[in-house]
Amino acid sequence: MLQEESDLSLIIAQIVQKLKGSNLYAQLERQAWASLQRPEIKLESLKEDIKEFFKISGWEKKLQNAVYSELSVFPLPSHPAAPPEHLKEPLVYMRKAQGSWEKRILKSLNSMCTELSIPLARKRPVGEQKELLNKWNEMGTDEPDLSLFRPVYAPKDFLEVLINLRNPNYENGDSLSFRTHLGLIQVPLKVKDIPELKEFFVELGLTTGQLGIDDSTQVPPELFENEHVRIGQKVLAEQDSAAAQQYIRQGSPTALRAELWALILNISSQPEDILYYEQLKTNVIQHDLLVDSLIYKDVKLTASNDDYYFVFEDYLYQVLLCFSRDPSVLGHFAYNSASPPKSYIRGKLGLEEYAVFYPPNGVIPFHGFSMYVAPLCFLYHEPSKLYQIFREMYVRFFFRLHSISSHPSGIVSLCLLFETLLQTYLPQLFYHLREIGAQPLRISFKWMVRAFSGYLATDQLLLLWDRILGYNSLEILAVLAAAVFAFRAVNLMEVTSLAAAEAVLADLSTLKVMPLLQIFLFATVT
Repeated sequence: MLQEESDLSLIIAQIVQKLKGSNLYAQLERQAWASLQRPEIKLESLKEDIKEFFKISGWEKKLQNAVYSELSVFPLPSHPAAPPEHLKEPLVYMRKAQGSWEKRILKSLNSMCTELSIPLARKRPVGEQKELLNKWNEMGTDEPDLSLFRPVYAPKDFLEVLINLRNPNYENGDSLSFRTHLGLIQVPLKVKDIPELKEFFVELGLTTGQLGIDDSTQVPPELFENEHVRIGQKVLAEQDSAAAQQYIRQGSPTALRAELWALILNISSQPEDILYYEQLKTNVIQHDLLVDSLIYKDVKLTASNDDYYFVFEDYLYQVLLCFSRDPSVLGHFAYNSASPPKSYIRGKLGLEEYAVFYPPNGVIPFHGFSMYVAPLCFLYHEPSKLYQIFREMYVRFFFRLHSISSHPSGIVSLCLLFETLLQTYLPQLFYHLREIGAQPLRISFKWMVRAFSGYLATDQLLLLWDRILGYNSLEILAVLAAAVFAFRAVNLMEVTSLAAAEAVLADLSTLKVMPLLQIFLFATVT
């Protein structure tokens, strides 16, 4: 009991400290001063009167949303004496693996610099700045020669690293068990089984109304959809982040989704947010980074060739180029197992006082990175709002898909959860695919790393991302990946090679997410 209280007081202290540096704190302070002029504020009951004023004027709700937002990304409580790296990742071997992976990425980036004789960063000449400013809204028409650039890494390179991950303290002994050898991921992490998943995703059950099922043309809208929309409007009127998160577990109506997501992520476009975005844009105009070419190349290779997303090419450049310049993203490294890469000012190599984070946001884009942004373009058409939503989605969720950690929503746990679900509930299929050299994870890994973006139809992807936000967890990605294999199991049992298995699972654009998840979790005999 005492431990719980001390944990709670520690969390409160840290959140208060974090909010003190925020714009909201300054606004609350101004409102408190202004409220002193009001006749209902009495000196003898000052504290209670100001609290009441905050409640009536709606500022209390804004503060609650800010606290709730902080709690959503807050690391799990640890011992007060635990060093900062324990907050990033408690397991030493995971930290070491992440560190050596980062060295590989940096080596790849530096060798590209050397081969192409291109600096990591340079100031653009005035003429080039003007040209970029003029074509800011039509960068997609630009065709720079990117043939010499290559992605720093692709998901399959990252998968090889995860396959080779081992816990040095975990001795299997000589008599390796039959099950040990089945999957590709060989680290002992605790993942949920189906009964635990059923309990966790209880709102996805067969008896609960779901958008993605109960809004189909066969179901009269008055049975579920109309009422769900009405409740959604009420949630938005209340401006309560926690209520919105609970509501969205049953899916979001298309017309309300953009506002609901912004409410859950605690994003409200204030003038200072728009100004901040403009400052990032100015930075892009003034300076050219090597990662800009990686972003260009990635958009050209992925989103530009996608039937759903090619129209958003200009938005993707704007958001991703500004994202690479945003130092506020560095804050998420406090709870991310990764560390931001450093570079040195020219001629000062090795001198720590001349070290700078490169890129300024600490995130080196990989092949497929732009697909995290693309689906959001359907919801937000104002660049600064789109940018804020993406940044918040990244620092809450997406960073976990390309860093090595033991977190339940981290990519290692998702891979293990996927393999465990298949081994446990579809053992014949798993064994068959393994025997023909078509390990299921080799096929599903790219889906999970991209959070299925670019693989599902957009309406289905947004329904899936509703649930990621609703449950504040990425575990649903592993469940869906296993459900896809279960759905195509009959065809997969016929294949005799990895290429044939990939062909069976090549097109997921016709799949309906919610029926697959419900059948796998709630209609399968366990």
